[in-house]
Amino acid sequence: MSNIVILGAQWGDESKGKLTDVFAENADVVARYQGGDNAGHTIVLGDKTFILHLIPSGILRPNTVNVIGNGVVINLETLLREIDGLQAQGVEVNSDNLKISDRAHLIMPYHKMVEQWEQMGSTTKIGTTSRGIGPTYSDKMNRHAGIRVGDLLEFDHFQKKLDYNLETKADALQSGDVTRHSLLETFYRYAERISPYITDTVAYMHEVLAADKRILFEGAQGTMLDIDFGTYPYVTSSNCTVGAVCTGLGIGPKVIENVMGVSKAYVTRVGGGPFPTEMPPDLDEHIRDIGKEYGATTQRPRRCGWLDLVALRYATQINGLTAIALTKLDVFDTLTDIQVCVAYRYKGKETTIFPSSLKVLEECEPVYETLPGWQQGLTKARSPEDIPQRTRDYIKYVSDYLNVPIPIISVGPDREQIVQLGAPLW
Repeated sequence: MSNIVILGAQWGDESKGKLTDVFAENADVVARYQGGDNAGHTIVLGDKTFILHLIPSGILRPNTVNVIGNGVVINLETLLREIDGLQAQGVEVNSDNLKISDRAHLIMPYHKMVEQWEQMGSTTKIGTTSRGIGPTYSDKMNRHAGIRVGDLLEFDHFQKKLDYNLETKADALQSGDVTRHSLLETFYRYAERISPYITDTVAYMHEVLAADKRILFEGAQGTMLDIDFGTYPYVTSSNCTVGAVCTGLGIGPKVIENVMGVSKAYVTRVGGGPFPTEMPPDLDEHIRDIGKEYGATTQRPRRCGWLDLVALRYATQINGLTAIALTKLDVFDTLTDIQVCVAYRYKGKETTIFPSSLKVLEECEPVYETLPGWQQGLTKARSPEDIPQRTRDYIKYVSDYLNVPIPIISVGPDREQIVQLGAPLW
């Protein structure tokens, strides 16, 4: 048995989907454990591009079973559209290779309206995708209001929960066109379509474990967006770190053997919030253009910054990373010099500890080490021998600082643009 977690080590958008797809070739099961359709995992296969929001990235591998765990919040409109889109492109999606937890919570149409209503009264723009993710997780924790996928199989129970929500959220729904009748009609149709996929995924995961199958755990968003450990409140509404694997799928920590953090050779983030290594506007635009740094879900432009090793070491500690996949190295192909943040300076003193205080983080200045660029194209590299020495030096510098091996790098968006530098995890 060898089970691997693949999660984001930065602010998301690190190419987790691509890495999950690569490792899924040798996986029996790919299981998603948190987040919702605010995630966008992009996979490029030749002339085809797939953007997955809810279905795990293993769906493009024909012999892999894909699990959406109880920790995920599910927008059924998005999910069904995703299933239809994949099938239209010739990808097999059925109840044998896609299993959805009966304990996962549903994003309802009124959750988006509640989020918009709440934002109207807030002066803090936290960078939400406005997809109803936060209000859904709030209802889940509220206990009275949460509606789970399994409730669709007991429609009378679903109806009672819906009535409770429509009553308690009346203020937020005043300006919308959501009606009880339309919701019941829509979700009755959804229930008919989705029922074959609904599974007790806790029982299924333990069957898989007992059979000694290989499991790949797929995270969404990134460590710095974690509700507990990220730059709160500029975070998402779920735990993006390794602990969520256990709570989001119903398994114990002993089954996790490797934790691979995915990090860009630089860093990006979407929306507001402190960002110590943010590049000056001209370079920010240049990197965004080369790296195509626009949100897969929202198409919002991503802010670009130099690699922040203070934040990355923090992510390494929180997740217990056993390996790092370094992506988008090819974006730096033309640069003469590359900066790496090795410490923060706060009130005249240097620190390598990532601060919990947002106010402190906003006042931190990055301390940089400048490394020489390689000024050679990497996109055609497929073996370690194809990697220039200066690129190797950059990778080694990052690995040594973090004391974590970097056995795999990505040099382009396509599935094949991967170079294995060290011993494979599988």
